[in-house]
Amino acid sequence: MNSPIEHPLVRAHLDAVTRFTAPLAEERRRELLADLREHIEVSLADHDPADETAVRRVLEQLGSPRRIADAALAEDGLPLPEPEGSRRTNVTLLLAVLPFPLLLVPAIGPVLALAAAVAAAVRVTKSRVWSRRQKKQAALLLLAPALATPLAAAAFAASPSGLTPVNLLAACALGFSPVLVAAALLFRSAARLRSATTTATTA
Repeated sequence: MNSPIEHPLVRAHLDAVTRFTAPLAEERRRELLADLREHIEVSLADHDPADETAVRRVLEQLGSPRRIADAALAEDGLPLPEPEGSRRTNVTLLLAVLPFPLLLVPAIGPVLALAAAVAAAVRVTKSRVWSRRQKKQAALLLLAPALATPLAAAAFAASPSGLTPVNLLAACALGFSPVLVAAALLFRSAARLRSATTTATTA
């Protein structure tokens, strides 16, 4: 770890600020994040970038992501958004992993799995938990089965054994594998954001 900005706590803190400042103009948010990065780098210049105690102390001095965002929004005369409840976030994460078990439902499994993936993608794009980049990445992964599954099925159909029921199930599993990647990324980022918010709000 060569820079304090690469520390997981710092990344989570900045991710949370990015999420809470979504109503800000893009340029204004970039300026705010650049100022925060510069402050963190200067404050930790004489410390080991991996020194978690020092990192936590600097982040506590900065204030919680929510407080930083609220101050920036108030300065720009923007209303403060209501935070998304953990229950809504958990439902979105559940929908993101649901497609795989739904594949086992006879006959209509793939249709139900795709419907769950689409529902998860829609909820992700409307959520206030993840950044724009994370939303775009997750949505692409969640919707990938619509293209990946037919391609996998076509590949199995062209094989010597043909598109047997087992191969069809394997094609579905391969086609829907991106949703597991999306679920893992969403879960990890949500956990990091919650950790950063919880830690910093005690400051």
